[in-house]
Amino acid sequence: MTQSGTGQQMAEETILDRPIWQALSTRHAQWAEGDGLAKRYPAAVTSLAALRQPDAAAFAALEPLAASGNAVALFLDVAPDLPAGWTVIASGALAQMVCVAPENVGGHPVGDEVIAMTSADVDEMVALTALTRPGPFGPRTVELGGYRGVRRAGRLAAMAGERMRVPGFTEISAVCTHPDFRGQGYAADLVAAVAQGILRRGETPFLHTRPENAAAVNVYRKLGFEIRRTFELLVVQRGPAQSASGN
Repeated sequence: MTQSGTGQQMAEETILDRPIWQALSTRHAQWAEGDGLAKRYPAAVTSLAALRQPDAAAFAALEPLAASGNAVALFLDVAPDLPAGWTVIASGALAQMVCVAPENVGGHPVGDEVIAMTSADVDEMVALTALTRPGPFGPRTVELGGYRGVRRAGRLAAMAGERMRVPGFTEISAVCTHPDFRGQGYAADLVAAVAQGILRRGETPFLHTRPENAAAVNVYRKLGFEIRRTFELLVVQRGPAQSASGN
């Protein structure tokens, strides 16, 4: 490997191994709530949060960010021993996939049926994600930008968009299709549309998915994505569980 290639690999490892922390410390710093020990996006945007290190001091700093039963989602190397007072709402493996063959994405045709989503579509977008549970999605998530959708018979059939942004990379998120419209290739079309926009900006698309979701992993691989690593997803809140959270 060339010296420049080694440097690029080291930068990728530093950035993508801590995507939430890196996003809230760099390109999404304007969204960050918290301090140098714990940060999160506003709850109305997403439940994603990050710790400088998963230790007692960082969890103490996270407490006011998770007040009033407000769950937060963490991407961790391994599940830590939680300090007293925290409850696990959901957990499991989460695969990070990075676009390594942009020609596959660029060669995927995207038709006129893929349209831009705006704040006027928020109610339908929140309802679709509540039904399909692709991950945390709130009434302000659309403000992160780049959301695309497909409508059929006046209904929002499928959608995808951009979420975390770190130097050189942008995450594709909220990829979901209404059960009534599955099997028609909308997920591939939408991921391609969003990824093509990211590539045009000179950035690399990446995304996260459940590794056991073989159908989704296969779609992403056909579009040039490969699994880079796996995180331990941990959704936690202060106090006893009150309601389930997306992941």
